[in-house]
Amino acid sequence: MRIDRIIPYERNARDNAKAVPKVAESIKEFGLRGTIGLESRDNPVIVFGHTRVEACKSLGWDEIPDSKIEYCDDLTPEQVKAFRIADNKTGDIATYNKSMLREEVRSLKDFDMSRFGVEFKSKKLPYGAERLRTDNGYNLDICNRFDCPDGFPELRGVDVAPKELQPFNYAKSTAAKAKKELGCHFFIDDYQFERVWNRPSQYVDVLKPYKCVITPDFSLYMDMPDPMQRWNRYRSMALGRYWQSAGLDVVPCLSWAQPESFEFAFKGIPRHSTVATSTVGVINDEGAKEIWREGMRRAMRDLKPSRVLLYGTDIGFDFGGCEVVGYKAGGW
Repeated sequence: MRIDRIIPYERNARDNAKAVPKVAESIKEFGLRGTIGLESRDNPVIVFGHTRVEACKSLGWDEIPDSKIEYCDDLTPEQVKAFRIADNKTGDIATYNKSMLREEVRSLKDFDMSRFGVEFKSKKLPYGAERLRTDNGYNLDICNRFDCPDGFPELRGVDVAPKELQPFNYAKSTAAKAKKELGCHFFIDDYQFERVWNRPSQYVDVLKPYKCVITPDFSLYMDMPDPMQRWNRYRSMALGRYWQSAGLDVVPCLSWAQPESFEFAFKGIPRHSTVATSTVGVINDEGAKEIWREGMRRAMRDLKPSRVLLYGTDIGFDFGGCEVVGYKAGGW
């Protein structure tokens, strides 16, 4: 059939203009492999294949082989109209496994697939924006501002003993005046204070009115891989250093897991200073109690703290001559 006899459907809702050059490239390389659907021989209005017809025109074709034309004269006019829409829309539903597609394209040695519209270009960001996005995602803007000769940020010593400890959960709802004699702690509900790590700058003004802030007790579980334990200790110390740089009085939280964690658990914590720790989570487990005592003995030996803020039940540990200020867990 001569191509000038083929009539585009005047109410075709799909805009194919951008696809035409790519389909033309495909036809040049591989030939016309798909078919074109027309209403009938006497009424050759396109039902499907608008893009193929336009691509063939752009290549200078005068005719479409009969073998590449299908007629839809077995359908009613209503069915033809419905099929046009369905044929276009059902093609939009399918999705790609992008990693599989990328590997398939990379395996082709003799084809530039960008000719056919297959490209894997990431969105260009303004100069410096890519690095800034990475920095923000990992809080490198916080981490990179401090010298960490021992691998962990170092905190300055403090001498502070608040009257009570308040969970971070209540930090936003408590008036600034009421915070003056309180310490803010992060000993319960990890999920609550993950947001402090995710958006640290947003909470500086919320925390600043407190008499002191205890660094977050990001959990260290016995079965947690060593790198994850180190990361949680690093995050705690990095936030503490960040808060100190913003003018907050920061008390380092002591936390550890199995004895192997003692090697890094106390890095960056000042000696002869106020520290904080918690017995929450070890009360009902004798094995956990013994590991707590072993870790606390190591901390007392290495850090020689001047004061320990103890959140939770006293489990009978001998702190020697060190001042211990106890705080009951819960109560808010």
